[in-house]
Amino acid sequence: MSDPSRPLRILHVVQGYLPAVGGTERVIQRISEELVRQFGDTVSVFTTDAYSAEAFSRPSLPRLETGWWHHRGVAVRRFHTVRAFGPLLNQIQKVAWRLQILGNEHMRTLYGGPIVPGLARAIAASPADIVASSSFPLAHMYAALRGARAARRPCVFLGGLHPDDRWGYERSRIHRAIKRIDRYVAYTEFEKRFVVEHGADPARISVVPLGVDAEPFLAARPAEARQRLGIGPGGPVVGFVGQLGVHKGVATLIEAMPGVWARYPGAWLVIAGHRTTYLRRLETMLATLPVAMRERVVKIEDFPDALRPDLFAALDILAYPSGYESYGLSFLEAWAAGKPVVGCRRGAVGDVVEDERDGLLVPYDDAAALTNAVLRLGADPAWARALGAAGRRRVRDRHTWSEVARKIREVYLAAVDGAPGRGGRAGGGLAEAVRADQRAATARP
Repeated sequence: MSDPSRPLRILHVVQGYLPAVGGTERVIQRISEELVRQFGDTVSVFTTDAYSAEAFSRPSLPRLETGWWHHRGVAVRRFHTVRAFGPLLNQIQKVAWRLQILGNEHMRTLYGGPIVPGLARAIAASPADIVASSSFPLAHMYAALRGARAARRPCVFLGGLHPDDRWGYERSRIHRAIKRIDRYVAYTEFEKRFVVEHGADPARISVVPLGVDAEPFLAARPAEARQRLGIGPGGPVVGFVGQLGVHKGVATLIEAMPGVWARYPGAWLVIAGHRTTYLRRLETMLATLPVAMRERVVKIEDFPDALRPDLFAALDILAYPSGYESYGLSFLEAWAAGKPVVGCRRGAVGDVVEDERDGLLVPYDDAAALTNAVLRLGADPAWARALGAAGRRRVRDRHTWSEVARKIREVYLAAVDGAPGRGGRAGGGLAEAVRADQRAATARP
């Protein structure tokens, strides 16, 4: 086995990176920074010029500047994405999906993007010891695999599957690609079971739950946070903090709140996230509420990460009724702030939230069940605080980014060493090269 203390040259390939928004973007950012900080690894990131994945098919949305950028020891290269064909591909993939035309998954992949000419070649030309990429179903995953194989480098995929999204994840090419890589990191046992059921080798899958920087959330003061955010007296304060996408369940939360206000007229609703095209639909829903209810809604868009601790400190309850999650970083952030959570009994979330121990689980897209969950927590504040405290202990003991990065690096080292299996051949060649480098260094006078 190669020396685990030897710095690695790591290439992360991801759809977006700071200041781009999204859970995967934040995960790769924090893992990259921790690998540099803890282990002195050389970490590069290949990414796109998009602020969010929805921009891959929408030519009108703004772009980030392409080229190299350095942040906290991580070298980031942004590539130009081709978006002009997005509207046409959208129409083609809609028809192909509706009629289940053979090969429709390829049309969906092209439409979803990112289309990045030369990405696989750039990956192959990188001097990295290992290539790691996240997240499906986006097209850069296949470019990462092609580039790694062309350069005979080991390839690792990090989790990101939420298979209840049939349009996104009912694609056989995803599982063919997973079978070809050296290692796979699943965020939950649910995800591991899913990829194994579709043919992945369980010996090459590691489960690594995600992390959170808990200290800022511990330090935030609820009363001061509410004042800064414009939340007046009353309660409970129920909130959603996350990406404002169609699958995140924010519409269900808005539908659930009139039932909460009927019991607690002084309750507040906080909706905080980065602006997306779906936000117009949410604003239309909010506009239909009675004036007395609208006055108790605080909407916060495009906030900086530094505001996240205040957002969670201000809440009494995080309501995060998303239907498609590979994990759910917002649950960890709420727990770091000592708050109870409400999630959906769907997909990976059931492996993250322990029902009636650190939060509550309800059926997806069920506004009445969500209303009842919030009312239960509101009726028993001591119980709600106990759930939040259990979540805080869990975060403290199991979910630090330093520990996540250490476990991820162990997976990378295993891939470099080339353990037996279909994906291990390229890794084995690299491991021998690493050992040759070490022998050469030892022999120098």
